This record gives sequence, C-alpha cells and structure tokens, in this order.
Amino acid sequence: MQKKYSSLFILSLALLCKVTSAQETVYPAGPQQGATAITHATVHVGNGTVINDATVVFEKGKITAVGAGIAAPLNATVVDATGKQVYPGLILSNSYLGLKEIGSGVRGSNDLTEIGENNASIRSLVSYNTDSKVTGVLRANGILLAHVAPEGELIDGQSSVVQLDAWNYEDAAYKSDIGQFIELPSFMVRQRGRGFMRMAQAGDPMKEAFNKIETLKKYFTDARAYLQEKSHVSNNLKLEAARGLFEGKQKLFVRANEVKQMLIAIDLGKTFGFKVVIVGGSESFQIAPILVANNIPVILDNQHALPTTEDDDIDQPYKLPAQLIKAGVLVSLSDMSENTKQRNLSFNAGTAATYGISKEEALSAITLNSAKVLGIDDITGSLETGKDANIVISDGDILDMRGNQVVKAFIQGRDVSLDNKQKQLYERYKYKYKIK
Repeated sequence: MQKKYSSLFILSLALLCKVTSAQETVYPAGPQQGATAITHATVHVGNGTVINDATVVFEKGKITAVGAGIAAPLNATVVDATGKQVYPGLILSNSYLGLKEIGSGVRGSNDLTEIGENNASIRSLVSYNTDSKVTGVLRANGILLAHVAPEGELIDGQSSVVQLDAWNYEDAAYKSDIGQFIELPSFMVRQRGRGFMRMAQAGDPMKEAFNKIETLKKYFTDARAYLQEKSHVSNNLKLEAARGLFEGKQKLFVRANEVKQMLIAIDLGKTFGFKVVIVGGSESFQIAPILVANNIPVILDNQHALPTTEDDDIDQPYKLPAQLIKAGVLVSLSDMSENTKQRNLSFNAGTAATYGISKEEALSAITLNSAKVLGIDDITGSLETGKDANIVISDGDILDMRGNQVVKAFIQGRDVSLDNKQKQLYERYKYKYKIK
C-alpha cells in the first residue's frame, strides 16, 4: 500500500512539473552567442518610421543592421518573423517595480518609502528586487526596461533604470542614479468632507505647503554651498547627494499635477540650473507653451483615469498626450496603476493613439521619448544601428489588447524567457479543469 501511495505521489508531482515550472526556475538568459537575424518583419523603428519586410541583425548585444533587403549573416541564428511586428523594447518611465510587491498594507513587501522629509541619499537601485513576480508579467507584455523610483514626503531619493532579466540589482542596473525625485505639496484646499476637517485642525495647509517649498530651496542652497567647498570638516551624505544635479549628470524628477506645483518646479530649475522633468502632469495642458519654452518634458503616469477636477472634460486624461505632443512638449507615457501593476503601459499608449496622435507617435511615447527623458536614448529606445538589441516580437499590434501577443523578446541581445506566474497559473487551472 505504501508503495502505491508513493507511486501516486511521484506521478502527481511529475504531472505538475510537466504542466508548469515554477517561476524560481525561470533563469536570466546568458550573453548572446553569435549573430541573430530577425527576417521578413514589419519593423517599427520607434522614431516614427515603419519598414516592411525588413531584417534586424544584432551581435554581442548591439544592433548591427536594420532595413529592407538585408541578408542574414552566415551562421547567424535566423528568426523568421513573417507576418509579425517587431518593436523596440518598451520602457516604463516611472515605476515602483521591485520596490513594492503587494501594496502599502504589507510592510514586508514594501521598500518604496523611507521615514522623514529628506532622503536625498537613498538609492532605489539597492532595494530593487529582481525576484518580483511582476517582472515576468511585464516582460511578457513587451516591457524590457523600467525606471525605478522611491517615494516619500518631500525629497524622495535617487532613481535608476533597470533591465528586466537579472539575477540581482547589480546585474539589473542599466543606468544607475539618473535622477533625484521630489514631491511637491498640494496647493488645492478641499473644502468639504472629513479630510478637510483634518487639514483645518492641523493648521493652515497653504502655509504648510509654502513652508515645504522653502525647505526644498534651503536644502538646494545649502547643497550648492557645500559642493563649492574644496574640503569639508565632515561629509554630509544628503548634501553630497545633490552633486549630480548641480553637475548636470542627473535630472530633477518632480511629482506634480497642479499648475502651481509645475510652475514652482520650473522656478526651481531656473534658480539652481537643474534639468527638470514633470512626473504626473495631469494639468500640464494648461501651461504647455511654458513647458515648451523651458524645455520641460512630462511623464504622464496613467491615462486610464478619471479627470482631475470637476471642470475637466470626461476624456481629458485620454486626450492629454495629444494636447502636449501637438504643443511641442516631449511626452513619455507610463502606468502607475495599483490595479494593473504597470503591465498596461502599451494599452495606455493605444488609448492615446485613439485620441489625437498616430500609433507611431504613441509608440515613441513608450520607447524613444521615454529614453530621451531618462537620458538613455543614445543606447536604446529605437531599433537603430549601434544601439542595444532591446527588441520585442509580437504576433499583432502591441498597442492593442487583442493584438499584443508577444512571442519573443531580447534584452541586450539575450533571448529572455516570457514565462511568468500568471501564465503558470493559467496552465495549472487548464490542467485542473481539463481544458484544452
């Protein structure tokens, strides 16, 4: 009898392993070996150009040729993409990926925030969890790079760009410490509800907001003076953390949705000589000419949302990208929705494409534009010779929920796995209910 039960157990285990392998056995891909050629594809370069029946060749992680009529090199691995669409790897330009897994209610899964107003020296990269269950889902949706940023009360800390196929955060680092994130206080005083009562009891919210702005200005003023000193009695990590901003090696990413917040962000940039990026920007259409005049790009967090104010059009979030792009603002789209866990990036772009911009403009907003905003457009964001081979192959239109069927993805030329927790659960319950 014992032998019978043992056999049944082994059989059950074997069947389970056959149906799905655990995510823990989905290994990061090794370096690219030899040349690879994707042939007979419809190639969306990312800069607005589409090439039919084209070939993309890459070797040692870099694209070596793109275009029609290009022959595959001898001994190259050939991927026949007849009838398929080829895109640059999508870039999530603002995210909490790898920093928050379940939500704010489960502290053990949350490395997103730190206590206190000033966390300028915090580096999000060192807390990035490459074993996040979300990462595999994003890869399967064509997202290959992510800008990972901390959150906080005022000065949040430093952000980095990661690639989504790595053993640890050192492997994942694509470009480290590219910017400093800050949160501007709201200048909207809501005059009804319990929230307003709490604000009223706490004091004058407008005064508190301006006090926080003064705190920011004092920090940057102190940091500038500190960095101008030739030697220091003692090192100050928080003041030292602003060096990249003053040297132009980092950008100041400002979380701001209200017009007043964005105008203050522009003033900070002018006062201290910072490169400023607006993150959020739901009211940015109201000051688009000012943003253009000051060369301020905008990362839009989520288009699948309700209007910000009662006076906005019901479709204002949907048409916002077109309003900004037509005005000449550099726009990057992202997805910060708690519900979708950032996997709807391409569908946000698809929505934008139905509200006033072309599909190729929408694609640029999640590829090349995002790379420009993050300062990595020299190595990624489009399928051009010399850039990293971050490539996605889809059976259909990647901006459409039905067409987005990613069948292959390469990160720096490495053929990465598209397996993930959701696919495994899908197969598991297909097996349970004998669905073919």
